[in-house]
Amino acid sequence: MHYVYLLESDAFGGQRYIGLTANLKKRLADHNAGKSPHTSKYMPWRLVTYVAFSDIEKARAFEGYLKSGSGHAFAKKRFW
Repeated sequence: MHYVYLLESDAFGGQRYIGLTANLKKRLADHNAGKSPHTSKYMPWRLVTYVAFSDIEKARAFEGYLKSGSGHAFAKKRFW
C-alpha cells in the first residue's frame, strides 16, 4: 500500500505537511526524530489523516492534487 498523509505540528500551530510513503509508522517516526530537513524545525508532528492507495501512480497524483491550490482548499475543508 501507498499512503498520502497529512501532518500538523503540535508545537507550531498552522504548520502542516503533506507527504507520500509506503510505511506510514516509520515515516511519522522519522518526521518526529528530525530526519526530514523540511519538517525537523516544527516537531513534534501528529498524524491528522491518511489515504491508502494500492496504485503508486494514483497516490502520487492525489498527493500532487493536495499540494495544488484547489487541493489545499479541499484539504482545508475536508481534512484539517
